[in-house]
Amino acid sequence: MLTVQNIETHYGASQALFGISMHVRNGEVVTLIGRNGMGKTTSINSIMGITPITRGSIFFENVRIEHLESFKINRKGIALVPEGRQVFPNLTVRENLVAISANRNNHTSPWNLNKILDLFPQLSARIDSMANLLSGGEQQMLAIGRSLMTNPKLLLLDEATEGLAPLVRNEIWRCLNKLKKEGISMLVVDKNIKDLARIADVHYVIEKGQIVWQGNSSELLKQKDFLGDKLGV
Repeated sequence: MLTVQNIETHYGASQALFGISMHVRNGEVVTLIGRNGMGKTTSINSIMGITPITRGSIFFENVRIEHLESFKINRKGIALVPEGRQVFPNLTVRENLVAISANRNNHTSPWNLNKILDLFPQLSARIDSMANLLSGGEQQMLAIGRSLMTNPKLLLLDEATEGLAPLVRNEIWRCLNKLKKEGISMLVVDKNIKDLARIADVHYVIEKGQIVWQGNSSELLKQKDFLGDKLGV
């Protein structure tokens, strides 16, 4: 579904990514893990067209997309849940969800308001509340729900559970597991290795803008010394 080939990304004269390559297949959950400042968000933003790449190629369903603007990439079926949630603060929960609702890929059972509220029942009681009045966990649920309302084929989640209380993190992982069962492909950035290992098919470890390891969950959990060195866990 998604193929990233040898991409390089710069911020002015400073290079952030050095030949990143990875794949997300249909129905897979793939993770990108590493310490802060190693290039995780830059990789996500490069895929999404927010930070244009300077070399390499990105294919989505065998079509090159690295030259496209972000909104056109979204219309092809990739949605982003950004770091820091970035919900629309002066809109209600309902307005955040319906404002960008679309089914451009003609899903037979598209995500709509009722399906989002079934996935995140906590949002039902806050449906007419302004988004800036929600807790961090509720805002994360809203950010995921808002992205799902575009009915994507691939969901990118940057720091999926960062800064959330344990009970809220568990709720987010429950929902991501449900999304996986529904066949939505995901690329997830997070630091909770054990939780990632439960739902992910493939893991990529990034360090200083380069992929330094890849493998499945059972292989990852065996790399205790490696994880301690590269991730500090």
